[in-house]
Amino acid sequence: MHLATLSIDGQPTAAVRLTDGSFLDIATAAAGRTELISALQSGALQSIIEAGESALVGIRQLKSEAESGELRPAVHEAASAKLLAPLPVPRKNVFCVGRNYAEHIAEGERAQNKKIGVTEHPVYFTKPCTAVIGPLAAIPIFPSLSEAMDYEVELTVVIGKAGRNIPASRAFEHIFGYTIMNDITARDVQRRHGGQYFKGKALDGSCPLGPYIVTADAISDPQNLAIGLSVNGEQRQSGNTASMIFDIPTLLASLSEGLTLEPGDLLATGTPSGVGYAMDPPRFLTHGDTVVCEIAEIGQLENTMRRADGTS
Repeated sequence: MHLATLSIDGQPTAAVRLTDGSFLDIATAAAGRTELISALQSGALQSIIEAGESALVGIRQLKSEAESGELRPAVHEAASAKLLAPLPVPRKNVFCVGRNYAEHIAEGERAQNKKIGVTEHPVYFTKPCTAVIGPLAAIPIFPSLSEAMDYEVELTVVIGKAGRNIPASRAFEHIFGYTIMNDITARDVQRRHGGQYFKGKALDGSCPLGPYIVTADAISDPQNLAIGLSVNGEQRQSGNTASMIFDIPTLLASLSEGLTLEPGDLLATGTPSGVGYAMDPPRFLTHGDTVVCEIAEIGQLENTMRRADGTS
């Protein structure tokens, strides 16, 4: 299933996408239904993730009813639906992985004229909750701060079951689903701080997320998904998640060592080659650029760059 968060009367509301592309407001559809668990009436996708399979059973039932023509007052047409990030305010910083595609490492070595190499263990950093924005939201550019705004499309894992020291062999038991993230990065800010990732990747609006969380059962193979990104219709990144150096089970096992992962936690798994700073000459994002991230079986995440200084 494709689960989303819509803005309905100014409030974030969990929804499920129907076959025709419209959305069913889960809380409205579940209202007064005592046979369904209370998480469905909360209106929050976080609560649904925490409830796990019992919530998904109820959503499947409601979705089936809506597909049969029932629950019409709870259905919102796609054209009028405003999608937010699936988790508009994650409970924690978004976990991210750097240097997880060999060709991306190679292009970075060429651009920086230095040896980077493959690390023995995954490289982790985070993006703060204040960076998260949804589909079609403007990605702010801060001209006085950065002149080197860049992009990175990433498959992002959504944790469904809490765990610490998770064995790689059981990693998929802890995954609720998958979404798309664009790891927007101010490259000059990143370099300014000694190459340390956080500051250059933590600016407001630098974490577009969505458009949906696709439940794990609806993804055929997360390690074999086409992944790409375009800028103003020009393809910049094109790869496959099969090319990850550290696969998803390895990442979850490593990250969870001594660190409890909880329902709703997000882990972005790295980006393929084709980033702007590694082009010759470099091609950074500018005001008005439209960036579209796409991952097979999930969808497209589109955002536009806008100067944040009030000018147009």
